[in-house]
Amino acid sequence: MEISRQPGSKLKLALDNLGSLPAIPAIAQKLLALQLDTEAGEAQMLALIEQDPQLFARVIGLANSSAMGVGRKINDIQSAAMLLGMKRLKAVAIGIATMSKMDNQPAVKNFDPHDLWSHSMTVAIVMNMVSREMPKRVRPDENQIFLAGLLHDIGLMALHFLDLEASEELHHQLRLQPRRPICDIEMELFGMTHGHIGAQLVQHWQLPKEIIEVVGLHHSHDIADMALGNPLVRLVNIAEKLLPDFGISEHTYEAVNESEWYELCIDPALAEELSASANELAIQVVQLPDTHDVAQPEVMLGQRKVGQQTIRHAAPAVSRPAGKPVFSMMLAPVKALVKWINGLLR
Repeated sequence: MEISRQPGSKLKLALDNLGSLPAIPAIAQKLLALQLDTEAGEAQMLALIEQDPQLFARVIGLANSSAMGVGRKINDIQSAAMLLGMKRLKAVAIGIATMSKMDNQPAVKNFDPHDLWSHSMTVAIVMNMVSREMPKRVRPDENQIFLAGLLHDIGLMALHFLDLEASEELHHQLRLQPRRPICDIEMELFGMTHGHIGAQLVQHWQLPKEIIEVVGLHHSHDIADMALGNPLVRLVNIAEKLLPDFGISEHTYEAVNESEWYELCIDPALAEELSASANELAIQVVQLPDTHDVAQPEVMLGQRKVGQQTIRHAAPAVSRPAGKPVFSMMLAPVKALVKWINGLLR
């Protein structure tokens, strides 16, 4: 595919002029401003979520996923709030609303925004699972964990939103150079990384400092220096290493080493168990209902257990593009699985 002489030129212009960046979705802005220390604030949040069909469907779909471990079907936002808790529900809703601003862009040959959505949701859930092994004194708030996980790769979504040709070229090069770090490829193409792009965007949206750091630094070589002040950065980094190239290609093949576990005060002896759990959670997220076209959740899927088996790689996330027939939906997971296996054999 031929692109402009300077890949990402439109992107650079947008970043030079912050006013041209996408505005934070109105519903996310309203949710950010809400105080949850009163019944009125809580009721207003639930009403906002109910009024947005896509947001409502995705929240209910998450609440009904086996990854959340619920034994009954969740049909309404009040029940979802009881399951998730008000603070976590707020964080999840903000993340979903923010991602939804840009994930309706058309797919290109080498990248589908819906796959990034599956990747981000999986990372958020795996971060939450890993964080439970951290001592309470250093464990981040659950609401921050979910928001950080959902938004950590928003720079890739912003790139796709601002410059489709540059986005296609990046993901094309990621396929051509499967063992080269994503940041090296981005710097060569654009002179900046998706972390930098995303950090500029969430800073423009005035999101919390901790989230800006996660978005900007989760692929950084200096994460160890951040871990004490903001363990969310290392949590995202570890979650992506536990799920190499799940949903999207970011070349996160490195194993989590002992020092990285110790940064979060987690016993490295738990690494194998956490890896198996992460892969099982990834499989469950793939089973989440597609909510791009429907406003009602599907029946909750039954929970599966890994036991002592260690699965080294998770199958990639698959989502249904709008308008695809049922037969295409059945073939999609098979095609994605073949593509994932081929990637491992390269």
